[in-house]
Amino acid sequence: MLPFSFEWVWDMGHYVFHGGLWYALSILGMGMTYCILKAAYDTAKGKGRHHH
Repeated sequence: MLPFSFEWVWDMGHYVFHGGLWYALSILGMGMTYCILKAAYDTAKGKGRHHH
């Protein structure tokens, strides 16, 4: 069942599942954002490894 389906009922199981899902996705998103920003910053400063 999908949330836009008429049979969808928000019970405690759905709240726990979706809460955990969004918690995990936000942690992954913040980690990826940090890595991308750090890579861009290091590249702009010329701090990265130089492959020859």
